[in-house]
Amino acid sequence: MTKQDALEVINQKQDLIIEVSDTIWDYAELSLLEKKSAAFYIQKLKDEGFDVQTPVAGMDTAFLGRVGSGRPIIGILAEYDALDGLSQQGGMAERRPIEAGKPGHGCHHHALGAGSFGAALAVKAYLESKPEGSGTLVFYGTPGEEGGAGKAFMARDGVFDELDIAFCWHPGSTNEVTTGTCNSSLQIEYKFTGVSAHAAGDPHLGRSALDAVELMNVGVQFLREHMIDSARIHYAITDAGGYSPNVVQPEAQVLYMVRSQKVGQALDLLKRLDKIAEGAALMTETTLKRRFIDGTSNTVPNFTLEKLLYDNFAQIGVPSYTEEEKALAAALIKTYENPRTVLPGFAANQDPEIGEYVKSKIADGRPLNDFLVPYYSSTAMRMGSTDVGDVSWICPTAQITTVTQASNSPGHSWQNVAIGNTSIAHKGVLCASRVLAGAAIDIYENPDIVAAAKAEWEKKLGGESYRCPIPADAVPIAVGDKM
Repeated sequence: MTKQDALEVINQKQDLIIEVSDTIWDYAELSLLEKKSAAFYIQKLKDEGFDVQTPVAGMDTAFLGRVGSGRPIIGILAEYDALDGLSQQGGMAERRPIEAGKPGHGCHHHALGAGSFGAALAVKAYLESKPEGSGTLVFYGTPGEEGGAGKAFMARDGVFDELDIAFCWHPGSTNEVTTGTCNSSLQIEYKFTGVSAHAAGDPHLGRSALDAVELMNVGVQFLREHMIDSARIHYAITDAGGYSPNVVQPEAQVLYMVRSQKVGQALDLLKRLDKIAEGAALMTETTLKRRFIDGTSNTVPNFTLEKLLYDNFAQIGVPSYTEEEKALAAALIKTYENPRTVLPGFAANQDPEIGEYVKSKIADGRPLNDFLVPYYSSTAMRMGSTDVGDVSWICPTAQITTVTQASNSPGHSWQNVAIGNTSIAHKGVLCASRVLAGAAIDIYENPDIVAAAKAEWEKKLGGESYRCPIPADAVPIAVGDKM
């Protein structure tokens, strides 16, 4: 089977790939609670002849689908978790939840998993046409990217150690190769327990857990002046102790997120955060309980693989759109409350020539970016975080973005949910399947690419070993799990 024959499998199986995308969109399950989504994927993988392993790394909603034998071993990563409160009817340019307060796929992880699944189907067909030992594909079902760090737990437990190369993609509003690095991220929960008392009659007998939370927050505000520029600290009070001001609050809880360019920097900053929490407990005579929620590492970019993905992207091309699809995207754009003022995509805001190219493409105000952003590789930092970073510390890793959303769509929005089960998203899913599959097949046909990617990867690491942000005793925490 040729590479082109393998890519034709995606066309033959496109109804199945779209079914997967739309089914996961319907399920819309939160991080580490993706029980129906995982079960659906597992059954589809078995139906297609993959050797399936589950659970993985202590997570019931994590799984592996394996095919082939020998090296190189390539991993294709899939996600399928949704976001809270973003329930939305599909194909509509007005806010209309299916069920108010319920989750929705505002980050298009339903599409992400389906696109990776489509790529895996094509690569499977290719490997099965070759002699035994020609290579192995592992399809990774990775839960809980949105605040669960499923890949980081899997990395801690050695799940990715066998890989030579890993590929992933992310739905978005541009067609481009993902480059640069990103912030590492840690989430830690602090619970203070004190003593309740009548706030007027016996205030001296009370020990306020809410006071401890507030004092911790004040301490962290002073810390901000004394940390590196690339670091960020965010927090949310998840339990303020109740609604009665005349009761000294006996319990209160705060969730912190610590970000920095490298995971070692974030871990060092976390030590200082812990000391502030301990100090707040001492000042208020409360007890402190700390729980590690999740952690992710910065990404290590790999230009060798990025160029390979770009070459496939350029050969395969990008989707075109009907007038009806453009009209839906344009209507959604009109609903943006705070439209972005930057150019679409990462590269256009980093490279002036690419910026001018993108400006020329969007000068007509097109609602869907139906062009491929020129090749660009960089070590510049994006401020967000992803657990794909942990995989990139274990083996050379690269990603792309394809259009599944209206131009400059706000992240984690109901507008993304609304477009997520339409033909616009379907086209982006199938495009991603083709690009990932094409790059993987190129590697099976030319294993020297692995050597080049690994040489670059080792140089970028500079002798530094992977420092997993997940402690050995930490366990995955699903959304809503109480301390």
